[in-house]
Amino acid sequence: MRSIARVINGQRVSDGAGVDIRRVIGLAGADYVDPFLMFDDFRNDDPSGYVAGFPPHPHRGFETITYMLKGKMRHRDSNGNAGLLEDGAVQWMTAGRGILHSEMPEQTDGSLWGFQIWLNLPQRLQMADPGYQDIPSSEITEFEEDGVSYRLVAGELFGQTGPAQTHLPVLMVDIAPHGGQTTIPLTDGETTILFCFEGQLTIAGKTVIDGDLAVLTGDGGVTIQGDGRGLVLSSPPLNESIARHGPFVLSTEGELKKAFIDYQLGQLAPNQAAFLASGGRG
Repeated sequence: MRSIARVINGQRVSDGAGVDIRRVIGLAGADYVDPFLMFDDFRNDDPSGYVAGFPPHPHRGFETITYMLKGKMRHRDSNGNAGLLEDGAVQWMTAGRGILHSEMPEQTDGSLWGFQIWLNLPQRLQMADPGYQDIPSSEITEFEEDGVSYRLVAGELFGQTGPAQTHLPVLMVDIAPHGGQTTIPLTDGETTILFCFEGQLTIAGKTVIDGDLAVLTGDGGVTIQGDGRGLVLSSPPLNESIARHGPFVLSTEGELKKAFIDYQLGQLAPNQAAFLASGGRG
């Protein structure tokens, strides 16, 4: 069974146009937990800390996953996609060879709370066609087993399947043991992380509390118990070199340089100039 190798607490940073977030993966000391490039917890009851949002910006080479717990986030991209993430919804975006998008908060009782995860892609898929999945809360696979509640976004668990379509194997599940315990089967060799975002959860005698991210070690499944709630993510490591800076994540410095040049020349994504000129509104 798996145990906790280390616990990451993260730190407050400002991103976008001044959004106050807690970054857990994507900082010195926890720069990359292969294949997870970034994990942000954006929870804020003060609109001044998030209302400016994330105006139009580019991406290339990886995927972004946004999971809203509370509040609304308006998404638009250069491919003409648009959607409104509401409480419990997920957006799964494949940047691939290039996309521009904007993510602008819309208040729900003054609060905003959710997570954004950056998931790397292998070099052979980094220039794939951009993609977009808008998964409303009603389509998330919800079930309860032995008193434990699950919201399964991606992958398979206990005979259930999550709605997200993924390029590589990914398990993403929101669990709430309600004081009991669950044993989640996992594939040997995968990288598995658990982010506790309510109460506390215990794995192999070690407890993590609200705001802690546990990086697991070993093979087999993981037994999680406690009176809390957490997000489990598991996927095979890519074991490839990465070159990253700002909004781009690729495999070589040459590919990274080309991404910046393509963006500067207006060639990163179709409709780039029009999307920027619209301020992300179309």
